[in-house]
This record gives sequence, structure tokens and C-alpha cells, in this order.
Amino acid sequence: MVFSSLIFLCAFLPAVLLAYNLSKNVTYKNIILALSSLVFYAWGEPVWVVLLIISAAADYIHGLIIARYRRTRRGAARCALISSVVLNIGVLAVFKYSGFIIENINRLTGLGIAVPAFTLPIGISFYTFQTLSYTIDVYRGHAKAQRSFLSFFTYVSMFPQLVAGPIVRYRDIYKSLRRRSVTADEFAAGSRKFVCGLCKKTLLANNAGEAADLLLSGAQITTLSSWLGAVFFAFQIYFDFSGYSDMAIGLGRMFGFKFKENFEHPYISRSITEFWRRWHISLSTFFRDYVYIPLGGNRRREIPNLLIVWLLTGLWHGASWNFVLWGLYYGVILILEKKLFGGRLARLPYPFCRVYSMLTVIIGWVIFRFTDLSVMKTYLLSMAGIGCGAYDLISVSALYGNLWLLVICCAASVPLPKILYRHFTETYPAAGTVLESAVIITGFALCFISLTGQTYNPFLYFRF
Repeated sequence: MVFSSLIFLCAFLPAVLLAYNLSKNVTYKNIILALSSLVFYAWGEPVWVVLLIISAAADYIHGLIIARYRRTRRGAARCALISSVVLNIGVLAVFKYSGFIIENINRLTGLGIAVPAFTLPIGISFYTFQTLSYTIDVYRGHAKAQRSFLSFFTYVSMFPQLVAGPIVRYRDIYKSLRRRSVTADEFAAGSRKFVCGLCKKTLLANNAGEAADLLLSGAQITTLSSWLGAVFFAFQIYFDFSGYSDMAIGLGRMFGFKFKENFEHPYISRSITEFWRRWHISLSTFFRDYVYIPLGGNRRREIPNLLIVWLLTGLWHGASWNFVLWGLYYGVILILEKKLFGGRLARLPYPFCRVYSMLTVIIGWVIFRFTDLSVMKTYLLSMAGIGCGAYDLISVSALYGNLWLLVICCAASVPLPKILYRHFTETYPAAGTVLESAVIITGFALCFISLTGQTYNPFLYFRF
């Protein structure tokens, strides 16, 4: 089940909200949230619900062991932490990477080892990182162990962020698991956030995705079509994932939880370093706090540490060589910015920095998009004008036919509309209230109309 579906909007969410608000008792609310999350997950993955429950139970027990022995028997607590790390990484390795590893062993050695044919459990990359961050934080003393399995399972399985993030840390919401309330203003704010995310996903990402698929999979590639397809894909993945994150944050707020922002207008960045402070913030901070800093950060072996982090970041997104290349691509660029030209870049005019950042990101999305390396190579060469024509009738028609979409996507990816909107509502409060309500209602209505006749509605990050 996805947020941008009629079954979710018309049946699942209203039913859950109704049942959730029948009582103010937090235990009751946690039960409703946990049960509804199981239904939500089982809708798409009925088999792997068992894996989710086992993973949560294992780290719940690990957390209790670590908390009990952290001060008195440090060795026992460390063993429990290592066990948690091995279990979580092991689960990811088996379900996400075992086929990739065995395929490459067969290719290198000529062996005929049977390749596992696991169906990747939805959201496994997200919920394993959440439970892993929990046991590490308990070991470090940054969070207290949760004594109630119901509360812990509610945290792990919470459907707003279960299958595609953001990666929510236990220490950020543990108080809300014990005591929370939702005021009318909080619920309204969550609803607005949800509708904004729904508009990003339904009205922008889906339309950009259809244009991108048409151009990226075209039989005849030209320089214009390759760049246009890459730009549309850049907008698709941004509005798809940031839209989902906004919906998750809005839903969390409607249920009494405050999740941190996951995107902060990354396409306005002056550098790739800044881009990764603004894009998928929960993943970037996870690797910073749990991998980069423990390896030594920038105090020792900085360059190897960065390469390791970005290799893992690439692999986190998928078991394919293009993701390895994508991670190393960003690792090398970040090292170059840090060691060679980052200071000079900061002194250059903003337009130049913006062009540099966006060109780098768009090329990165091409590497991210194509799992077939030969197709990727051909596409990158076509972007450079090598081995293809400059344009054709199809690419020109696609440009003119989707010019409106390009303009709207460009405007929606920068903070200017939000700034102007906020200025108007603050200057004219009464008119602002009416305008805000009208925009939200109109946006939701447009999304609803679009979903009734739309067959193209993928969530790109579900596969991670």
C-alpha cells in the first residue's frame, strides 16, 4: 500500500485515525498504531511481516542486555552490541546482497553456485538501520532502553516511516511513545504537510517520471533527449522521495510524533558538500554518526573514511555495480571539494556554483538510474554529444510538450514560492488563512482526480 493511493486515502487512513482517537490512553494508541502498521506492511509483503517482528524482537532484547550490563560488565554489553550489528547487517546481506555477491563470484571463478532468488522485503534498509541506531545509542548512553515491547515495536513498525523512511532515531521520539497528545493545530499542520507531499508525488513526480521514462528508454538517443530525460529523472526522484518524506512527517504529526525534516531544497546547493547536507538528511547523518565518526572522521585517515562511507552509501541503495560507482563518484567529488577546490568554489558567484552543483548531480542521477553499465556509458556519451545527433523531432516535441512541467518543477524545487507565500500570509493574516485553506483543498482535490485515472504511480525508494 502506498500513501498516494485511493485505498489508503479513502479507507485505510480514515479508519486508523478514527480507531486511534477513540481513546486518549497511550497504550491503546500504541496498540492501534502497531496493528494498523502490520496491516499496512502485510498489504504488500504478507510473508515478510514475520521478519519485521523477529528483527524488532531481537533488537528489543539486545537493548535490554546492553542497558543491564553497560555499567557493570562492559564486555557483555559490547558482545550484545556486536551481536546486534552482526544480526542487522547479516539480515541485509542475506536478503539484499547475497544474490549480487554470488553472481560476481560465479562470474570471476566460473563456478555455478545457485543464486538465491529472495524477494527484497519492503523497507528492510530503513527499519534495520533504525533498530541498529537504537542499540548503538543505548550502548553509548544516548538513549535509555525501552522496557515495553509494545512501545518499541510501535517505534520500529510505525507505518508513516516504515517502508521508505525517513530514518527515525529512537532517542528523538522515545518521549512521545510514553506520552503524547495531538491538538487541533498540530493535526492541521500535519494534514497540510501530508497534502503538500501528496501534491509533490502525484502532480509533479509522476508526471516527471512519465516524461523521464519516455526519454530514458527511447530507441534513438540524441544529446537533447539524453539531457532532457536526465533532468526529468532528477525532478522525479526529488519530488518522489521528498514528497514521501513530507507525507511521512505529516502523518507522524497527525499521530503525535515529530519527525525531523529529510530534505531542505537540495537543488539550490552551491556545492556537492552542501547538497548532501540537504538531501536525505536522515541517511547522511546516520552514516556520519555511526560510520564516519567511529572510523576516525576527519581526525585520521579522512580520505579512506570518506571513500568507505560513500561506498556503503552506494551499496545501501542497491546491490548493483552502478550503485557502487554512484557512491564512489560522490566520494571522490567530496574529497576533491574538501582538499582541492572547495574554498575557491565558495568564493565564486552563486550562479556558477549552482550550475556546477546541478550538472554534477544530474550526471550522478544517470549513474544511479542505469544498472546496465554499457547502457549507462552510451547515455553519458550521448550527453557529451558523442555518437549521436544533437536533437530530433521526438526530443524537441518532448521539450515543448513538457515545458510547463519543467517550469513548475524548477519553481517548486526552490524556496522562493514558500517565502512569498509565508510573506503574504503574515502580511494579510485573514486573507492568508482563506488562501491557505483554498490551496490545500484544491491541491488535495487535484491529487484525488489525478489518482482516479492515473496508472503510473511508482515509489522509487520502495526498492531500497
